[in-house]
Amino acid sequence: METGMKQNVICTVMDVEQFQDVKISELNVFRGYPFRVEHDRALVELSQSIEENGVLVPLILRKNPYGNGYDIISGHRRVEACKLLGKKNVPAFILELDDTEAIITMVDSNLYREDIKPSEKAFAYKMKLDAVKQQGKRTDLTSCQVGKKFDVNPTVKWFKPACNNRDDGNLLITDAKKIDSNQQLARQVGESKRQIARYIRLTYLVPKILSMVDEQKIAFTVGVELSYLSEEEQYELYAVMDLEQATPSLSQANRLKIKSQQGELDMDLIYEILGERKPNQKEQLKIPVENLKKYFPADYTPRQQVELIERLVKEWHDKQPI
Repeated sequence: METGMKQNVICTVMDVEQFQDVKISELNVFRGYPFRVEHDRALVELSQSIEENGVLVPLILRKNPYGNGYDIISGHRRVEACKLLGKKNVPAFILELDDTEAIITMVDSNLYREDIKPSEKAFAYKMKLDAVKQQGKRTDLTSCQVGKKFDVNPTVKWFKPACNNRDDGNLLITDAKKIDSNQQLARQVGESKRQIARYIRLTYLVPKILSMVDEQKIAFTVGVELSYLSEEEQYELYAVMDLEQATPSLSQANRLKIKSQQGELDMDLIYEILGERKPNQKEQLKIPVENLKKYFPADYTPRQQVELIERLVKEWHDKQPI
């Protein structure tokens, strides 16, 4: 680690010991960790950077209060990148943190990323707000990594290590006044309290519909409206969406929400609402997959199936008399 980096990583609130090498085998994923570590190109690039330069910024850990080893507070991606390289040890700071402090630090240390999925942000916001409320809305201890968005919060001191690693673990310490926890979070992430509330609403979605929001098959605002449906109603809605290959518009989602709140929503009404033609919607011919699946080779993708159908229909059309 560069000397300048050690001088820049300064903690005036948390008691940080000198960083040390820790065995990867002793590390635990933080309980309830809301972020996913994707084994994608970015992780491969990170592993290549670590192979060339080493882990430039130590992890942030705490001793596991419920068992052996250490909980990872910040650095889950760096750990996975090191595993790809077959490394056995990683450098780390070990902090003395209780559960609520650990949650706040863990969430904040990941919010700087630009590729966070809506579900990750939703559960992260909820975890932090619950933790802050549980500790009596204490806001004098947060370590955050949300980049330039912190410029709007004058209470934050940002100590940036001297490295360009994408998963660099920049450590920020706040000396904030005791203000409303929702407002504090809003200042930190550069979003309104209302938008944060919308994100937290997504935590009420069943996993299958939440995944559709992450995959942008359902718009964020639509997902928020659908979160007001009961769990049973959401599963019924998902079944209808899957069968009809249709998703609700914002207007339809709002109607589903109202009917649910009125106690009038059932499977028939869900079919009726989703079956309505949306403005500018193109007419579609729907053929149940089961009717045609037996005619395709087992390794045919849906795209190949569609292309084959189009080609056969075209051949049929070309043979028709003029």
